[in-house]
Amino acid sequence: MTSKLRWHEVVAAYVGIALLLIFILAPFVEAAKVSLSPMSHLLSSPYQLIPPEITFAAYADMWRSVPGLGRYIANSLIISGACTLITVLLAVPCGYALARLRFRGQGTWLMTMLGLNMFSGALLLIPLYRLLRQTGLLNTYAAMILPGAAFLIPTAIWLLQPFLKSIPHELEEAAAVDGASRVVILWRIVLPLSGPGLVVVAATSFIGAYAQQFLIALTFNSRDEIMPISIGLFQFFGRNEVLWNQLMAASLLSILPVVALFAVLQRRIVGGLTAGGVKG
Repeated sequence: MTSKLRWHEVVAAYVGIALLLIFILAPFVEAAKVSLSPMSHLLSSPYQLIPPEITFAAYADMWRSVPGLGRYIANSLIISGACTLITVLLAVPCGYALARLRFRGQGTWLMTMLGLNMFSGALLLIPLYRLLRQTGLLNTYAAMILPGAAFLIPTAIWLLQPFLKSIPHELEEAAAVDGASRVVILWRIVLPLSGPGLVVVAATSFIGAYAQQFLIALTFNSRDEIMPISIGLFQFFGRNEVLWNQLMAASLLSILPVVALFAVLQRRIVGGLTAGGVKG
């Protein structure tokens, strides 16, 4: 039985949460403020927390300043969706094997995957560039999708394996007695019961793929028509004058797909993470 917190402990908890929220939300609040301010007021002194004039002109002007903005956002969604699909398709059988099968070096293999995530992806850019050039995949969607999925798969396996392990083994044994193969058991029994875990893995993979596109696309692609939104904004706003209000407006627009995805799946993600954490 847990004891009630004292008043000063409650106050300290709320103060800590408030400071954390301020630290996380401050950049987004500042970006929204800049996007709603005219350029003439952005460089004025002293700094004003609330802009003296609020205008939505930047949200209309950014479409003229960046003619391919819609295409860039669509490219980001295509790349992220393909990375998510590949990640989930490969993480499911691998996570199931780690959850159900016993083989020599299983723990070492899991720790190796965890260790791979500790290294920066920038260390692999040069060998990946040589590999993609030799296979003729440079300047294609595949050049951005395949490396992105490769970086996401170890984390997806680690997230999915506890969900698959929490499914009662007796259900699979009963299906095996009836003559079902491993593939049938995985498809007809395990996957329907691991829905919360699949939602968590798919959502985190999509968000991770959306966030990592800049460095991958900058290195492996030079075709403007398949550029993601991060590179599109970087290339345009770095040419001449930086229109900060339009840049912030376009940046806020670019994160809307991820925010919308998290808003729709928030309950499922939290519930899935909780389910995976309490079941053994």
